[in-house]
Parts: sequence; structure tokens; C-alpha cells
Amino acid sequence: LEQRRLRAPRKEAAEYYRGQRVPQRVEEALNALFPLRPADLYGELANYISKFSKAPVICKLVGRKVLDGVGQPTLEVEIHCMVKNYEKRICSIVMSSHSQIPENSLPDTMEADEKERNDSVNTAVEWVNEPLNTMLRDLKPIDQCEVDKMLGEYFTKKVEEKKEIQKQEEKEKKEQEAEATLALTSHTPSATALPGKKKAAKPGKKVSVAEKMIPPAEPAEPVLCGSFAIGGTSLAVAKAGATVHRIPLYLHIALLKHDQDLPKEMSLPLPMVTLLNCEKILPAKLKLMKELMLIPPVQLSLKQGIERVLDIQKEVMRLLDPPGKVPSPHLADSKKSKAGKKAPPQALKRISHLGCLITGFENLEQPLLLMQTACNNIGLELGTDMYLAINCAAHELMDYVKGKYEILTGTFKSPDEMVDMYVELINNFPFIIALIDPLRKEDREQWNNICCALGSKCYLIAENAATHISKLKIDQKINVPMCSGVVLKYINQTKVSDLIELTGLLDGQRHITILGSPDGESSDDSLVDLAVGLGARFVKLGGLSRGERVTKYNRLLAIEEELAKNRTLR
Repeated sequence: LEQRRLRAPRKEAAEYYRGQRVPQRVEEALNALFPLRPADLYGELANYISKFSKAPVICKLVGRKVLDGVGQPTLEVEIHCMVKNYEKRICSIVMSSHSQIPENSLPDTMEADEKERNDSVNTAVEWVNEPLNTMLRDLKPIDQCEVDKMLGEYFTKKVEEKKEIQKQEEKEKKEQEAEATLALTSHTPSATALPGKKKAAKPGKKVSVAEKMIPPAEPAEPVLCGSFAIGGTSLAVAKAGATVHRIPLYLHIALLKHDQDLPKEMSLPLPMVTLLNCEKILPAKLKLMKELMLIPPVQLSLKQGIERVLDIQKEVMRLLDPPGKVPSPHLADSKKSKAGKKAPPQALKRISHLGCLITGFENLEQPLLLMQTACNNIGLELGTDMYLAINCAAHELMDYVKGKYEILTGTFKSPDEMVDMYVELINNFPFIIALIDPLRKEDREQWNNICCALGSKCYLIAENAATHISKLKIDQKINVPMCSGVVLKYINQTKVSDLIELTGLLDGQRHITILGSPDGESSDDSLVDLAVGLGARFVKLGGLSRGERVTKYNRLLAIEEELAKNRTLR
């Protein structure tokens, strides 16, 4: 009886292991490894056997409030998976923050925006740690479509809840207003006009006439408080999927876009490197040029292109010392000899949050002549060895009282005059190959005119002039003015699947895709992998200063090196 009792567990164990095919697989492993005689036999055995382990599944999401590159609060999402019966931290991402408030906004507006951002991040942290953590548990991180579908459904539910709350608040507000009106009517003896009523009408007369001259500004896209959580979780899961597959994120994204059929070759997006951020306060007069960017020619490797940009940047900084004095091309050679060993130029001390130099100019031609001079001084020719792009950010320049854009301090132009100005600018400076947001999105007629006039000479890109990714996806069409392409930003409730779908749509309509870095950038470099994996034509990352900007250029250089080594770089 004692012998039978001891044999029973052995028999059960043998059946259990045979059912799991353990003896067969151990024998296969031993036979496969013996000819190799590996130095670390048990390590190789572990690697061989681990191929038969269960796929990792998500067991925990961790959301926390962190700071971005400009000290603003943002969201970090961390993914933990159950791997070989152990909980393991797989990866984390930090979302970039984006504000729709222009730089020249009033202090009260900026303060309200900061409070709204804080509330949104706090809500996002709650979403990640509680409902999303429960909802995504036991899902495989490689099932991006399933994860994004569930995230989308959760977001839709939250939007509906918000609408219901707003309806209830509006109903209560109307009831209160009705009660207040009734109370006022019962205490008012006659319908005498309120003091100041006629006065208020007089100054409004000119405003209403001027505003009819241009389409009014479309309201800002509503951003649901907490929407950070959706985009952050989707990207974190994509990164976890890449980590589980032991491949780089850009390859994982490319496989998702091409239905697991990896392209034989991959191309890198051309960088739009911001060199100058033009100051818009006095004594500077130029307002039109928010960013002046350099685009290296396609025949250069990325590494060569970045080195060339740095050479130009160094020369521009030399020319800007003393600050504000822009030399003409004729004076460049004489000034070159005087450089010597001076203290670092003043421009060095003024670096924008975009990672570039901040400086002011008197007119539109001045910064362009500065770039021409800098290139000539180091033996380069604009239009051949380097190209320029301008982010006009026209939406920040509209004076709605006058119905015109203020391109210089005290100088205003109508939308039609803006088109004529751009045509003249490109004719005079043909090395400008891209204009970003040359007009507001509401000026659709002028967008059509400028595309007809300049579409064959330069790219006309919509950034602020494009609607949000979620709306573009819902509309199933490029709901932007006629343009060459769109700057896409990974913000708020944008999901990885949304980007894949939308870039496919853009490709099909022969629009170019630019992946853009938001103003409040973080040190996370996932944006670069997204740009490469999605096959973006350009990537707009800011300047070559500030760690959160430079880390992305370093990632782009690392991907170039990796693709070249694998001989898959187009």
C-alpha cells in the first residue's frame, strides 16, 4: 500500500508532463544543442524551452504625473506584463503636451490653460490606474487593434457622459436665467432702456463690418479632460508589443501598417530642423515667421545632413554677434576675419523651447539674407546644398478687428494680399521649398489660390490649419484646405491605429505626411519610430538644442545606422 501511495504522484506527474510534451521537447532540445556544444549549455536550454512558453499578457498599467521638457505636467504610462509566470516591467512612454493657446495670449488665458492642463493630466492618471488598468488586463500587448478598439470605445463612452453632463448644466442654467428674468420683470416698472445700451452699439459697428470681410475663426476642437490617457496607453502598448517581439518600435509599427508584411526597404523621413524662432515683441517688427527651418538635400545621409545644419547654425550664431545686427552678403567676408576668439555670442543665451535661437528681424527678407550669407561663408549654396522651410503660423497673426494679418508691426495684409506676397517671396527666394500654415484654415479660397500659384514650386503644409486626427479619421477624408500635406501630432486621444489608418489615407490621396513634435515636448523618442514606421516624408522635431529635442535626432541617427547595417535603408 505504501509503495502504491508513492507511485501514484509519480504516475500523475508522468502523465502531466507527457500531456505537455515535456519529455519530447527536452529530447529535441538535447539533440539540437549537442552538435553546437554551447559554452552556456543551461542558458541555451532555457532559450530553447522558452519558445514554448505562453505569450506575455498585460497584468498592470501604471500612470503617473511627470514633467515635460518645458516643466509642464504630462502623463507617463508604464506597462507591466506577466512573462513566464513573473510580473515584469516592460516599458514606459511619456506623452508630449500640446496647447492650442497662441504664444501671445493674455496672462489670464495662459493661467486658465495651465489649470486645464493640470486637471487633464490628473484625470488621465486616474483613468490609467483604475478603469484602463482593469479593462486591458490579460490582453496581449501584440494585439494593438484589439487594445485600440477598447480604448476607442472607452473614450466614446466618456464623451457621451460629458455631453449628458453639459446638457444637464445648460438645462439648469436656462431655468436659473428664466427665474432671474421673471424676478426682474416683476420689479421693473417700465421697459426703460438700460444705461449704456446705445453706447455699446456704437463701437461695435465697425467691428461687425470688418468681420464680414473674412470667415470667422472656427472654434477650437474640444479636448476631453483626461484624453492624454488614451493616446499614452495606446503608444505604451505598441512599445510593449515591440519589446515582447524583440524588435525596434519602428519595425513593429511598419508591420502593423503593412499587415505583418515588412517592406524590403525602409526610408528615413527628411528632418525639418528649426534654426531660428523669430521674436514677435518690440523692438523686433517681423511677426510672420514663427520658425525658419533647414531641410538637407536627399542625396546626403542623415548624419551628413545634421552635420551640415550644425555648420550653418554655428555660422549664423557668429553673424548674430553683436545681436540684432544682420550683415549683408557684401560685408560677410570682412566680418569673418574679425571673429577671432570672442566670448560666446549673445544668441547662445537665448534658446527657445523649440530648441533653436530666438532673435528678432525688421522685415521678411532679413532672416533669408542672413541664411544666404551664412551658407555662402562656409561654401554652401541654398537651393542645392540646403533648403529652407518657413512655419508662418498665420493663425496667430489675424487681427479680427481689421480683418487682416499683421505680418510686421503696424503692417497689415488681407488674405488675397498674403497670397500675392507669398508668390513674390518664392519667386525671389526659390530655395524655400515648404510653407507651413501660410494662411488660416478658414481662408479656403486663398488656400486654393496659393496652391494653384505655388503648388509646383514648394510644399504648402497644413499644421494648425488641419483638424485633429480623430476628426480626420471620422470624416474619412482630408478635411483641410487644399494643400500638399499635413503635419500630424501624437497628442490627446490619438491612437496608434488612428495614425496607421490616416497615413494610409494620406498616401492614397498623394498627400505628404509630416510627423510633428508638439511645443511641450518630452524626452521620449517614440515619435521618431512612429515617423519611420509609418513612412512619413518629413519629421519636424524642432532645433538641435535642448535634451528633449536632441534625443530624437540621436534616435533618428541610430535608426539610420541600424537600417544601413541591415542593408534595408532605401
